[in-house]
Amino acid sequence: MTTQGKKVWFITGSSTGFGRLLAEKLLKNGEIVAATARKPEQLADLTEQYQSQVIVLPLDVTKPEQVRDAVNRAISTFGRIDVLVNNAGYGMMGAIEEVTDAEVRKQYETNVFGALDVMRAVLPHMRRQRSGHILNLSSVGGMVSFPGAGIYCSTKFAIEALSEAMAKEVAPLGIKITIVEPGAFRTNFNGSSLSTTENLIDDYDAAIGGFREWVRDVDGAQPGDPAKAVEAMIEAVNNKESTLRLPLGADAIGAIETKLAAVQSDVDTNHEVATSTAYEGVTVGNIGG
Repeated sequence: MTTQGKKVWFITGSSTGFGRLLAEKLLKNGEIVAATARKPEQLADLTEQYQSQVIVLPLDVTKPEQVRDAVNRAISTFGRIDVLVNNAGYGMMGAIEEVTDAEVRKQYETNVFGALDVMRAVLPHMRRQRSGHILNLSSVGGMVSFPGAGIYCSTKFAIEALSEAMAKEVAPLGIKITIVEPGAFRTNFNGSSLSTTENLIDDYDAAIGGFREWVRDVDGAQPGDPAKAVEAMIEAVNNKESTLRLPLGADAIGAIETKLAAVQSDVDTNHEVATSTAYEGVTVGNIGG
């Protein structure tokens, strides 16, 4: 397949939600897509319509051998990967104590270790090219942790930390990182993709019952238009001045601004005691600097 003048995109979780919409939009724009999914048959229509632009690959990101195989097949088909979109993932509802060990580990295997495996598989190719762009799908929950979704939010906090460090590691190699932080968008995230623990504890109803109801009731009525979110992601890749973080949705902006104000308040309140903890006479600089 010829890729001259076109970007090659590798997208995980392409069968639904942002992944599916992004693949469709890119193909309509004439770009080249390696679309991956646990059930690749759900992408058969894309193969039929865009035969010369797309390869559909089976990929469960919790299976490292499938990760390596999918990346290698994309490289052998197109010669390179210009953009990686780490989109595969799902939400988990439950108080920290409620969610079982097995549920926690499954959440991390997909949302954190799966994304990490894909990045590690793609990075050697991008380093060799001295170019590339990685979009890591985080969430407003990667900046603000909500009661009743702490396990899910913690996986997105991990993605934020990995991405922030990696952005500094790979910048000298010509590789960019964008952390995408959507608020509530009208995808299947609050519906079929959402997992809820069955290990409910009545004592937590007062703290998280309202949030559980909101998550359920907002499904299908979220304010965010996913098609517009996909356009913003594409723009972030095409814009040489794009920022590390890309919050999406007025609700995400509001929640993040409130969080940052609370953090600044804590810093200000504790500034004196914090700065008094160094050895006498020691000059303190920034960490890592």
